Amino acid sequence: MPRTFTHPYSTSRSTSGLHPEWVSGFTDGEGSFSLKIIKRSGYTHGWGVEPGFIISLHAKDLPLLEKIQSYFGIGNISIGNNNAVSYYVSSVQELTNVILPHFDKYPLITKKRADYLLFKSALDIINNKQSKKSLSIEYIKKLIEIKGSLNWGLSDVLKKAFPDIAPVLRPEVELPSQISSQWLAGFIDAEGCFYILTSKSKLYKTGISVQLQFSITQHSRDEKLMLKLKDFLKCGFVKYGKSQPVMTYNISKLSDIQNILLPLLEKNPLQGIKNQDYLDFIKVMGIMQTKDHLTLHGLDKIQKIKKGMNDNRKY
Repeated sequence: MPRTFTHPYSTSRSTSGLHPEWVSGFTDGEGSFSLKIIKRSGYTHGWGVEPGFIISLHAKDLPLLEKIQSYFGIGNISIGNNNAVSYYVSSVQELTNVILPHFDKYPLITKKRADYLLFKSALDIINNKQSKKSLSIEYIKKLIEIKGSLNWGLSDVLKKAFPDIAPVLRPEVELPSQISSQWLAGFIDAEGCFYILTSKSKLYKTGISVQLQFSITQHSRDEKLMLKLKDFLKCGFVKYGKSQPVMTYNISKLSDIQNILLPLLEKNPLQGIKNQDYLDFIKVMGIMQTKDHLTLHGLDKIQKIKKGMNDNRKY
């Protein structure tokens, strides 16, 4: 059975330690807005509607989900199988009074903003009726039209039950003129990766070269965002996927990491388990700055640090 946690909204933002723009940046990476339309007895025409705001992570980031829950002061956290934990808000009232005002004031900036706008229009329809149970079949169809353009679209069950439904057009969203450093810190907490790359090389006495690399990978639909990040940080490069529609923004030049990336994250700290990878990343940078990575002793220290990072980290 999943555990649930609750926090009073009155004390949320002062105790969570999270910046509102960090929350939006993290949601741009890991959050989702869902609209479930399922068969259910007791509802008009047998269809029930369940809107939801969800953030799902690995169990090692449970403390971060608790911070997010504390920030909003609503919702529940479920601990499931396969090391998965999820924060979710499903109350129409809480979604309307807490979640929507946050993302209206601190907007998402990836293409996920289109999903948010569709989700918001669906809540408007639901709120215009007395209850979800009182939705007429006409309103259900309007919600299905919205769901058709939300996230992964319609299930086969809904397509079969409503074969004449035409999904609404997805809203066009544009990037803001400026990116917030706090938004970027949240987005890095969600989507950023800190790597220690080692490879065989005849150029070094140890036979091994060491390189630091920071990267963010996104679907190619967010190409403008990847290019915007490069312009914002004034360093790095964008690499296009060869066989898949993805793009990766990379920073691998040691001076750029030291003089641009690290100062950004020192002023706008990471909040999740990824901060541990960041701290290990800094340790290796320190070894490289003293040239100790050119010795077998230093290389051994780097290899040990690398083995405990990212997916290999114990918790």
